[in-house]
Amino acid sequence: MKLAQALQERSDLQTRLRQLEERLCQNATVQEGEVPAEDPAALLALFFKRSLGQLSQTGEKLTALMITCPVIDKRILEVLGRVVEGSLVKADKILFQGHAESYYSYMLRQPRELWTHPSVLFHYRQDSIKVYRMEANKRTVPIVVYMEEKEYAFPEAVDEALLEIAQDACGKGLIGSIFLIGDGFQGDWMKESLRFLCRGRRVFQGNNLFSKGACCGMQEKLCPGELGKAHVFLGNEKLKSNIGMQVFRGGEESYYALLDAGTSWYEAERTLEVYLQDGNELVLTVLPLIRSGTAKSGKASGGDGVTVRVVLEGLSEGITRLRLHFHMKTEHCLAVEVEDLGFGEFRASSGRTWKDEIEIEQETDKWG
Repeated sequence: MKLAQALQERSDLQTRLRQLEERLCQNATVQEGEVPAEDPAALLALFFKRSLGQLSQTGEKLTALMITCPVIDKRILEVLGRVVEGSLVKADKILFQGHAESYYSYMLRQPRELWTHPSVLFHYRQDSIKVYRMEANKRTVPIVVYMEEKEYAFPEAVDEALLEIAQDACGKGLIGSIFLIGDGFQGDWMKESLRFLCRGRRVFQGNNLFSKGACCGMQEKLCPGELGKAHVFLGNEKLKSNIGMQVFRGGEESYYALLDAGTSWYEAERTLEVYLQDGNELVLTVLPLIRSGTAKSGKASGGDGVTVRVVLEGLSEGITRLRLHFHMKTEHCLAVEVEDLGFGEFRASSGRTWKDEIEIEQETDKWG
């Protein structure tokens, strides 16, 4: 293909993508009760199809595709699943992560001096600035990295307003690095705010940090490195507590992990079968890794972490086999379902199922 032809095709593709972006914006936000003129998911699928069109012409399957967006939850995953299916993208693995985790994935591959102290990212989007503050607790093993997020209204590019946001986000402690992301930071309107940010700190500006971080995150998931193994990321979309229970194995009591901190809460799920020798309750341990979180079901408290008792009202006495299913209903709510399976010929199953929800509370962030 000649260079001129290639440049023309790229220009045509960029024009079509811009037109699609405009249609997406027009249909993505509607008033309650209204129906958009076009299905946003279908438009997004078309956007994917055209964006990745050149790759599909090779006829080869992608090893993996990572999609990053501002936040990830079950509803967004459902929409993105429809989008990927409609775009006919062929990939062995399709992965998703939020912008906060993409920021973390990017920083994990940067020189240590940039994140020895907290790192702060300012994302200028339309009429607001989203701030991410990443900090690592090096006293834990593995090292716990958590992300605090806050959004500020920013209707106009005003230097004094940005300075106030920067002072609030950076505080008085040491900051290792600052990142300014978004076209809104272009130009020479940032004078006092930039002077403040550059005071003893390294400041970077650009637009593609999240996409680079998505690539780094995909690489880490496909081929975990030593640095990734040595850290656990606890952003807003991550489970921030280890959840387990004490069980007897090989004649000895030991801790059995059910859900691990660092797992995306919407993917945290576990099903298993256990034998309950006596009594009518299950005892769970919830151990928050950051801040002084508490877990409550209105039933008990404990020492090393928080003890929660799930009472199986009406369960017959004697040994029985139970099927347990755990999953996070929301970021802070653990859903528990227990099914009575009986004990062979000695005890028939009652067919009963018990359901409970355990609220895992956490303190507000440092900016609150």
